[in-house]
Amino acid sequence: MLEELTISGLGVIDSATLELGPGFTVVTGETGAGKTMVVTALALLLGARSDVGAVRQGADRARVEGRLGVMPEGPVAGRAAEAGAALDDDAIILARTVTAEGRSRAHAGGVGVPATLLADLAADLVVIHGQSGAQEILRPSRQRDYLDAFGGQELLDVRSSYRHTYDELGAVSAYLDDVVSRRRERAREADLLRLGLTEIEAADPQPGEDEALKSEESRLGHVDGLRRAADEARLALSGDDTSQDVTDALALVAGARKSLEAERDHDGQLADLADQLATASYGLADVAADISAYAVSLETDPLRLAAVQDRRGLLGALTKKYGDTIDDVLSWRDRAAGRLGELVGDDGRVEELRADQRRLLDELAGRGGRLTDLRRAAGAELERRITTELSGLAMPDARFRVEVTGVVEPTRDGFDDATFLLSAHPGSDPRPLQRGASGGELSRVMLAVEVCLAGRHPVPTMIFDEVDAGVGGKAAVEVGRRLSRLARSVQVVVVTHLPQVAAFADRHYAVVKASDGSVTTSGVTVLDEAARRRELSRMLAGLEGSDAALAHADELVALGERERRT
Repeated sequence: MLEELTISGLGVIDSATLELGPGFTVVTGETGAGKTMVVTALALLLGARSDVGAVRQGADRARVEGRLGVMPEGPVAGRAAEAGAALDDDAIILARTVTAEGRSRAHAGGVGVPATLLADLAADLVVIHGQSGAQEILRPSRQRDYLDAFGGQELLDVRSSYRHTYDELGAVSAYLDDVVSRRRERAREADLLRLGLTEIEAADPQPGEDEALKSEESRLGHVDGLRRAADEARLALSGDDTSQDVTDALALVAGARKSLEAERDHDGQLADLADQLATASYGLADVAADISAYAVSLETDPLRLAAVQDRRGLLGALTKKYGDTIDDVLSWRDRAAGRLGELVGDDGRVEELRADQRRLLDELAGRGGRLTDLRRAAGAELERRITTELSGLAMPDARFRVEVTGVVEPTRDGFDDATFLLSAHPGSDPRPLQRGASGGELSRVMLAVEVCLAGRHPVPTMIFDEVDAGVGGKAAVEVGRRLSRLARSVQVVVVTHLPQVAAFADRHYAVVKASDGSVTTSGVTVLDEAARRRELSRMLAGLEGSDAALAHADELVALGERERRT
């Protein structure tokens, strides 16, 4: 529900605040005073396209702020929370600013948001029927939505299950078409995968094998050089018993150690150095032994070298096709095996998919038929209800019809379309609304539909901007009466020029125009009973002080009071 609306710098309105509540609120004012700016402000607040021309002349920006009550656990609160917006005592504060340069900013719950989020939130909060809003009812898809909403929860549940089946059938059919139409392509893909897997299986590569073979080939190809280097290093470390003239590293370290050992008892530091030489001597002896063992292990093996080179060539052929390394080749093998399983499984699933398709077609036929039956039953009741409402709206001879007709191909909305038809005068055949209804008749049909949907409408606030255009006299009184009844189940805000409508409101705001000589400004004022009488008399006769107009205003106010007490 819309709790408060604050407007500044918008059109002719300099600054205004409307405190709203449940029931029926009306906004009136002289022509040109700016009462429609209230609806413009609401449209901006709810995500409509911004217009720099709406910024008040001389103002640097226009700003609209609204406080709307929401259910803390409802979908609006959930979407707001996802955007980072915070609730304030079970209400969300929306704001929209348009600068004189044309920049637009939107805020929800204290954080900046895209204007599209305001529109998304508004879809569950407010519906606006503008001066051309009655055109909405001319859309065939909208007429079907109205009918479904009137049909109640059972119809909506059947429609939901129908749509679920329709979507599931679409997915299964698309998959089946893909499997069948691409069977040859998939068979070729499967054959290529099998060839690759066979080639890899025959080679039987092992993780990291390519790097290990590369290292082994390098060692086998340089055995002579490796052995020569090892022998030279061994001789440098430990010498050769047959060569007495060679001074090796171990002998030199041993001599140095012997020199220090002779005097170690006289200085602790020298003793430490002697110990370090002892450690170095042991280490050198170990390295010399390891080098000697390494040299002994080196054998020239041309056959093994050839085998390693052949194996590397085989693995290289795999890495050219399936990956940079053998590990990559093995990863490709695993993916290919999974994909091949899918392709083979898809071929085997064709009959299963066709069986699923037949089952879903049967389910769709059953649910679609049930949906059609419910729509026809709802249409018959809606016909009766709206015809009765139109009679009360000064169209006593009108006949309203709902025609539910089949479609050539099932759609996500069912097997049928709904068309609203109207016969406004005796003897005339019912014709689709878009081909036979005048503006005033269309406004009354739309109002009758909304009244019939009262209590079933998912949106808690409805805004009407002069939808009573083209209506007067007794019909205007009945429009006011229906709006008052509608306001028992939803919040209703109406901008009107008709006193017969305004008299039924629970609260009355007037847009008052003032002038400082060059700039016209408008303010929005809530009217007490006396001010309301004067405003209604002005609307009736153009004269606030006319006794006859005041008396007539009193009659209208009394009529509205009786309706509210009913």
